Amino acid sequence: MRPLMRFLDDALIERIVGEARDVLCRLGIEVHNDTAVSLLAEHGAVVEAGTRRVLLTEALISRALATAPRTFRLFDALGEPTHDFSEGRVHFTPGSAAIHILDHGSKTMRPPVTADYVRYAKLVGRLPHIAAQSTAMIAADVPAGIQDSYRLYLSLLYGEKPVVTGAFTIPSFEVMKDFQIAVRGSAAALREKPLTIFSCCPTAPLKWSDVTSQNLLDCARYGIPVEYISMPLSGFVAPVTIVGSLVQHTAETLSGIVMTQLAAPGAPALYGGSPAAFDVRYETTPMGAIETQMMDCAYAEIGRHLGLPTQAYIALSDAKLLDAQAGLETAMGATLAALAGINSISGPGMLNFESCQSLEKLVLDNEICGMTLRLARGIEPAEDFPALPRFQELVAQGHLLISKHTRRYLRDQHYIPGPVIDRANGPRWLEEGGLTLGERAHREVERLLAAHVPSRLNRSVKDELTRLMQAEAQRHGMETLPRQEP
Repeated sequence: MRPLMRFLDDALIERIVGEARDVLCRLGIEVHNDTAVSLLAEHGAVVEAGTRRVLLTEALISRALATAPRTFRLFDALGEPTHDFSEGRVHFTPGSAAIHILDHGSKTMRPPVTADYVRYAKLVGRLPHIAAQSTAMIAADVPAGIQDSYRLYLSLLYGEKPVVTGAFTIPSFEVMKDFQIAVRGSAAALREKPLTIFSCCPTAPLKWSDVTSQNLLDCARYGIPVEYISMPLSGFVAPVTIVGSLVQHTAETLSGIVMTQLAAPGAPALYGGSPAAFDVRYETTPMGAIETQMMDCAYAEIGRHLGLPTQAYIALSDAKLLDAQAGLETAMGATLAALAGINSISGPGMLNFESCQSLEKLVLDNEICGMTLRLARGIEPAEDFPALPRFQELVAQGHLLISKHTRRYLRDQHYIPGPVIDRANGPRWLEEGGLTLGERAHREVERLLAAHVPSRLNRSVKDELTRLMQAEAQRHGMETLPRQEP
């Protein structure tokens, strides 16, 4: 039996969805992209004269929900399937777009550079419970105009796992799309075997920017999956109540679904988000707040009710160091997300309100992910009945350490963590150096990086990726790409 958790009953979900649809039809959304506005108008939406406010219709919303896929799959750089977003399937991905990295030596946050990103990309490939890469950090040693494409370039060059990414400019999408076509060989092959998911974020409240609207349309037309990342901040740019924030999140996400499905009916997408309970004391957006995590799980229930695969930014922390708070918030979020059945859980490695990545935290979070994936499998009998023979053996032998049953099911039934998690007794811990969690995590980072195996992507494809990236860099005034290895 797979354990499940719910925060909303069906009646409340239906009321929230109904209110969100009413908001979209009577108040509407702001859309700052001419192509998107025209597309909406052509299909019956009402554009208020002299404004960019668009009122949707019940028919538009219903039609979009009818054509939105109930599931889809994701594939790695070699074309092998990695993700099945069917109901109940759970996958973990590192958090995205950090502007800082936590430096293990100095214990300070600093801007990441290319060498940091390469270490990250190599590391993710060695973490078995992290199913995808993300474009996790923004390298500060390249021009702002290529930071989006450069992150994806490094991920595809050094890793094989699929990538959760996004574009902050319209031109960036073109080269990022070309990278993916280079890997797959053709646009048709990319459509058949998606390699990335693009995060597309409406602006609270009820607004789509020019860039994000265009990203939605472009991804839909190329068959590149998107995740809608609505970000209501409860008590700031959203109602202070969880239910009120869920109404806003639902409205913003439904509006994204409408634009995607109008652009290309059947285009794949995840019903996602990154809401937060705004902390008025510090004017911060705590991702580790219990109310934030409750909102994540609740909107995933709404997405599932609508028949859509789901995503959430959860399993991360607002701590500034790899400390008890970091473990508490991340583990709680990961556990709740797994019990809620969220398909794509984004967040491992992240600190400081989604702004900092830590490689040491990422290897710890890999263990948290492994534990929660075991939890999500639940409890099922494994040759446990009839029970009498097992207990006869136990009584006769005095233990079951080398029993055939133990050897057959030990690793299936028990999650056995790596060296980051300390399970030794006190004397043995001291004999082995008495290392702290941070020291064990750093040692594991270095061990995994030393064991890195280069991506098996064809050399000609890697060369084409580099050619495309160099051309894009030169267009932005950078003649030579930064050195990638220390």
